[in-house]
Amino acid sequence: MFYGLATNKVRVPGLKFTHTLCDIETLNRMAMDGYYDVTAISFHAYPYIQDKYLLMPNGGSVGDGYGPMIISAKRLSVDEVKKVRIAVPGTLTTAYLVLKLFAPEAETQVVPFDQIIPEVLAGKFDAGLIIHEGQLTYGSSGLNRVIDMGKWWSDLTGLPLPLGGNVIKRDLGPEVSALVCKALRDSIQYALEHREQALEYAMQFARDLDTEMADKFVGMYVNERTLDYGEDGRAAVARLLEMGYEHGVIPHRAKLEWAGAAVAESA
Repeated sequence: MFYGLATNKVRVPGLKFTHTLCDIETLNRMAMDGYYDVTAISFHAYPYIQDKYLLMPNGGSVGDGYGPMIISAKRLSVDEVKKVRIAVPGTLTTAYLVLKLFAPEAETQVVPFDQIIPEVLAGKFDAGLIIHEGQLTYGSSGLNRVIDMGKWWSDLTGLPLPLGGNVIKRDLGPEVSALVCKALRDSIQYALEHREQALEYAMQFARDLDTEMADKFVGMYVNERTLDYGEDGRAAVARLLEMGYEHGVIPHRAKLEWAGAAVAESA
């Protein structure tokens, strides 16, 4: 997504972008303090930061019938996995929100996302909720997929699963916001048009993925929906957060407001 901006293929006169790499749960927590002007977040985190940030209309990661997975070393049924202790990558992740919609009573414990598979393999947890590249690599570790939460969500709602997006500080104002949104869209478009070079750049951040697997992963989460969520993508964000509120996972109703939009939407 950020290849164009990070390599100065895309430039914005008057603006300088400094890139910081963090895991998503850390970014969610930092957003609650308003630390970064622009940041990636889990959609689950948005209701907690909506007073400080606007949603950007591009840069999202959306699962179309796929998404975070619950995996286990033993073969567990869908009903059985609801009764065991599950390692999760953070309580503000969208994966956690969907898990709680799927299994409200599930016992969970937070583990860094890249340690979940090793912890399950070590027998410290009966199951793990995996995100990122773990969705492609769990099988090579001999683990079993119990359920794909993105497919579960699609079967339940008929909608894609919006996992993460980008937000921008409200106090930057509409002019700067518009510039940054365009810059991010241009960066994504540049990467899609120069896929081979962009993938080569992204490989320096790949964890346990060869180029073929990284290309597959990028195809899942950096695509036309990353340029624009589409009507069903935006509807999915509203539906997800409203369900989170109705089921008591999120303590207050989300008020969705997209940068560049004239009116706010109530989720």
